[in-house]
Amino acid sequence: MKRSQLKNSFLLLLTAAIWGSAFVAQSVGMDYVKPFTFNGVRSAIGALFLIPCIFFFQNRTNSSEVSPADQLNQSAKTLASSPIARKTLFFGGLCCGIVLAAASSLQQIGISYTSVGKAGFLTAIYIVLVPILSLFLKKRCSPLVWLSVALAVGGLYLLSVPDGFGSIGKGDLLLIAGSFLFAVHILVIDYFSPRCNGVALSCIQFFVCAVVCLIPAFIFEQPSLSSILAAWAPILYAGVLSCGVGYTLQIIGQKGMNPTIASLILSLESAISVLAGWLILGQTLSARELTGCAIVFLAIVLAQLPWPPTKKS
Repeated sequence: MKRSQLKNSFLLLLTAAIWGSAFVAQSVGMDYVKPFTFNGVRSAIGALFLIPCIFFFQNRTNSSEVSPADQLNQSAKTLASSPIARKTLFFGGLCCGIVLAAASSLQQIGISYTSVGKAGFLTAIYIVLVPILSLFLKKRCSPLVWLSVALAVGGLYLLSVPDGFGSIGKGDLLLIAGSFLFAVHILVIDYFSPRCNGVALSCIQFFVCAVVCLIPAFIFEQPSLSSILAAWAPILYAGVLSCGVGYTLQIIGQKGMNPTIASLILSLESAISVLAGWLILGQTLSARELTGCAIVFLAIVLAQLPWPPTKKS
């Protein structure tokens, strides 16, 4: 059991590393293609990558051994199940894909106005926003969550408002808005994932995301094959690793894990994005911005800690 927990923790850490370093790929990709084009192509690649994975994992579930396939699939008959199950799967993929397209588009546009490190931390605010949005689902939050919200607000001020009020950058606002939608996306995934095959759901959401992003790309950006080929490396990384591999590893790693521990490990993508921006792009943050990053990260950690239950008399 302990070995399984250690393995799952490693998979989640690897997921955080892939997602954190993907901010570099997203930033570099903007040198060649525009936001909607980048997201549309990467999502299409991610969906195509997951198609053979669905059938591979379904075949593995036919064996009697417990394997990652058993963790990924509740049933090997997901695509050939009842009409109600198929309807839930495709409707869930549609909802997830639309929200993901909006969130990733805001994030991708925002990255072009700020550094990789700041983008990573502002995106990580979704960890704090999720419990707040959960209030609308009649789920109460612990005092630690409210403390984390207050800390996050202070950290965001230091990180995004270096020159006082009124100087919040356009990119910062777009990233914060994208973070809000990523929080919504997490809640939508939380609703549909227990009812659907996880890999199939991700595959459909990426196809929907690709279509939603490519429509404005052809209308406003006029993408060319030459520009896409010039950005093949960051697009391929973001499509195969960030979309395909990252989401698959998350599904495997979270099975059997305490959700608090899983969320905390995944939130390390923000710190990894800062490290990746420094190592690969040579980007740095000021002392004020680093302090804001530290406070935001503390808020993220506090939001994941369990609050001791009150003792009954």
